[in-house]
Amino acid sequence: MIPNQKIRVLIVDDSALVRQVLSQGLALDPWLEVVGTAGDPYEARDMIVRLKPHVLTLDVEMPRMDGVEFLRKLMPQHPIPVVMVSALTGRGKRITLEALEAGAVDIVTKPSANVEAGLKSMIRELSAKVRIASKANVSHLLGRPVRAADSQQAKRALSESTDKVIAIGASTGGTQAITQILCQLPANVPGIVIVQHMPPGFTRSFADRLNEQSALIVKEAETGDRIMPGRALIAPGDKQMSVVRRGGIYEVICERGETVMGHCPSVEVLMQSVAGEVGRNAIGIMLTGMGRDGCTGLLAMKKAGAQTLAQDKESSVVWGMPKEAYELGAVDRLVAISGMAMALVRTIK
Repeated sequence: MIPNQKIRVLIVDDSALVRQVLSQGLALDPWLEVVGTAGDPYEARDMIVRLKPHVLTLDVEMPRMDGVEFLRKLMPQHPIPVVMVSALTGRGKRITLEALEAGAVDIVTKPSANVEAGLKSMIRELSAKVRIASKANVSHLLGRPVRAADSQQAKRALSESTDKVIAIGASTGGTQAITQILCQLPANVPGIVIVQHMPPGFTRSFADRLNEQSALIVKEAETGDRIMPGRALIAPGDKQMSVVRRGGIYEVICERGETVMGHCPSVEVLMQSVAGEVGRNAIGIMLTGMGRDGCTGLLAMKKAGAQTLAQDKESSVVWGMPKEAYELGAVDRLVAISGMAMALVRTIK
């Protein structure tokens, strides 16, 4: 958290009512100060220079310039942590995922039913995510584009393995990190299971987008899905996902359950199941995120003989989950996100 001062927040939304609701709601948080509101990105651009906010809340769909286009123009000049405020529409989901790729830190969804109660819940969630975003490192989010040589080098280094399982956990900033890793992996990589903290309704769109961008088959997981080479399964946004062994194959179970370490899906649930069912044939990876979800699960994987990697501080948006896992002794090696795919391939060999 920024020391000795409140977190300065600028709200950008084309709806005057939403700006008022968000402004009044966030003002109730003693750690936050709403320094201004803007009705469109053009107005916001000038206010960013003048008011120097620490965090931006940004509407996804706006008439003159949508949130994605604004982020692509903003981040190279003014890298500021951004929390997207999105409606659960098909177009809204697509634009939100593009916004995460463009550098946004996190998402909060607008209520679609029981609006009064939903708004109160949304404000609580937004306040918490703004506080988390204020700690985010966004200086490196633009990064380098994936080079074809990276994937070709990985393909040459990898001998196909059908009996291994790769378990990945991530939270704040994880969508960019996961995208970078999967887009650099060859199509014959061992099966991957992923928990990314994300609201319900977005995980399927995230999986579909990765399926288009990477050489892997990527889908939102369903109970009974088999873990196999070339496939990545992403836990649904409102279900706990665990791995089970059935004879010589591994499958996932996705079911509604209580939150674990504050999350559903939880990295802890996934990694504990991988430790118990896969053991030494597993590889665990902890990526950027706030909190300590999955830390003891990654340690359980390591104690079961699995090899473990975690994202380093310099390339993490929030070095919370990797740091906690590392300090717990659950991590064999810290790796920059730019080298994580190759490190994974070398670990598999």
